[in-house]
Amino acid sequence: MSLVQTFKNIWTIEELRKRILVTLLLVLVYRLGCYVVLPGISPSDIDALANFTNKSGLMQLLDMFSGGAFSQASIFALGIMPYITASIVIQLCGMILPSFQKMQREGESGRQKLNQYTRYLTVLILVLQAPAYLVNLQMQVNGAANAHVMSFGLWTYIYLTIILAAGSMFIMWLGERITDRGIGNGISFIILVGIIARLPGALFYEFTSRLPGTTGSQGGLVMFIVEIILLFAVTVGAVLLVQGTRKVPVQYAKRIVGNRQYGGARQYIPLKVNAAGVMPIIFAQAIMFIPVSLAGFRGGETGFLHAFTDINSFWYNVVFFILIVAFTYFYTAITVRPNDMAENLKRNNGFIPGVKPGKKTAEYLDDIMSRITLPGSLFLGIVAILPAFARFFGISQNFAQFFGGTSLLILVGVVLDTLQQVESHLMMHHYDGLMKDGKIKGRTTGQAY
Repeated sequence: MSLVQTFKNIWTIEELRKRILVTLLLVLVYRLGCYVVLPGISPSDIDALANFTNKSGLMQLLDMFSGGAFSQASIFALGIMPYITASIVIQLCGMILPSFQKMQREGESGRQKLNQYTRYLTVLILVLQAPAYLVNLQMQVNGAANAHVMSFGLWTYIYLTIILAAGSMFIMWLGERITDRGIGNGISFIILVGIIARLPGALFYEFTSRLPGTTGSQGGLVMFIVEIILLFAVTVGAVLLVQGTRKVPVQYAKRIVGNRQYGGARQYIPLKVNAAGVMPIIFAQAIMFIPVSLAGFRGGETGFLHAFTDINSFWYNVVFFILIVAFTYFYTAITVRPNDMAENLKRNNGFIPGVKPGKKTAEYLDDIMSRITLPGSLFLGIVAILPAFARFFGISQNFAQFFGGTSLLILVGVVLDTLQQVESHLMMHHYDGLMKDGKIKGRTTGQAY
């Protein structure tokens, strides 16, 4: 009954209701676009590409992020990943180039300039990735037995590249509209929708493959139930990773202004175990997509490239794990600034008990972040490579991608962020939140994805 009342409260708030309806409408537009096929592509061509995608683990991952558009040869085939890659590059420039650092400190005007540069870079990346996708499409179609011979001329490459680039830019625009007029972070929500769209089919396939009498069936329905229980346990672990914090006590000095006393309260600084959120996964995944693009231009996957295009291979997961740990430290250093935190505490007459204000406080906070980031990054890396272990124990490729990994971490993080925004609207209008025992905590404030 409480759940029903919560939904009634959500529908009662006019602003929240409009935002949810706008989000659903824009998501519907995105899902419809995923099935609009590129000009000149026949059903047999799509079947050839889909068969190749099902055999290649990394291609399945690309297909998941695009919501199935990759294997459908859709106008949205490249998805939102080029924009995310461009965002990563711009953030790296903010760490290296003084001009970008200056724009980061200029507030809203600087943010708009950086967003514009990100869009320009997205177009450049699309111009490189779209031909690679078309080369791969042509190679897979010509290699299939029942498909006709496909041969793209120069002008065909040009206008299909323009269509693919326009499709990805339109997805980016949809994400920005969801952020402005909908609920949640739009880019994150686009990724979430692409992941969830693949879940029902993967779950049904795994269930039917475990039925007695099915070719290759192992363990039966008991094994399927065990898989669901383990998936639930991994999901709980991912939630704990996203919400885990280390509370640092802060004491504020008392001040007497007139006849009133200010300060003197004891509060806490919540330092997240995984302050970087899902960004290390996206950073690392974007780097691991490079071999796919190179393989597309080379016309095949051989030797070194093949080892890094198989998401179940040993070296792929080792490099992926190391990149996640490295990017966790890197992004934490960007988002969590102990010097700024120490300065703000000093300015507001706050101090950590037993620690001198100023430089000593910054060093103390930096030491804590270093200690809690290590186990957080290791756990994040382990969860990210769990699908490879799931495949080792006989779980199908489609379902194994939800058994931890990028998809689960993004799903948990985005769902928590979205629920947190819904709860904030409820609390603002004096309704009860979504949970009885405390508020929902999302990821780090201001996280992009």
